[in-house]
Amino acid sequence: MTSREFFKIDKSWKFVEYFGLDENPVFWLKKINFAILDVLSRSPKPRQDIPPGCAIGKDVFIHQSVQLPPVCVIEGPAYIDEGTNIRPFTYVRENVIIGKNCLIGNSCELKNAILLNNGQVPHFNYVGDSVLGNFVHLGAGVILANLRLDKKDIIIRHNGVQIQTGMKKIGAIIGDHSELSCNSVINPGTILFPNSIVFNGKVKRS
Repeated sequence: MTSREFFKIDKSWKFVEYFGLDENPVFWLKKINFAILDVLSRSPKPRQDIPPGCAIGKDVFIHQSVQLPPVCVIEGPAYIDEGTNIRPFTYVRENVIIGKNCLIGNSCELKNAILLNNGQVPHFNYVGDSVLGNFVHLGAGVILANLRLDKKDIIIRHNGVQIQTGMKKIGAIIGDHSELSCNSVINPGTILFPNSIVFNGKVKRS
């Protein structure tokens, strides 16, 4: 299972050197922290025009064109690229990369995740330990669960092969142009290929 099966990567992406298309995208999750900190070491200084109600932590880059709401929390390390819109009560935890022209909506929580360009996480969503491709859209209330109830390591199933990840937290790998309808629940270790559709009210089993 390689990342090129799921994503088309813009060569201008600042993180292209860290996340190879010939490697399993599940293992991108282990490299997010290093990638952000390394890019930040060469990035411009942080924005100064932060609304008073936005709590911005250490090691956070927010492009000058990003629309910030009156209230949000961005803990960092985090990198939020140009043209993205952050809506009220967004909670960005550690190790999050958000691409260009994304939408992060009200009351959404993100943790250890990558969103490629033009992704939409617009209403009451949880995105944990996941990689979302270009133009992925999560309907209201979509949850990408990242921890098994029995707390065991997560196994990825791909083309009849079981991949032993050795990781206890993996949400979903979602290919470009996929659509998840309202209130869908995506179980830990789920992979969705490009142009997938998950209908509302469904539980997608890994």
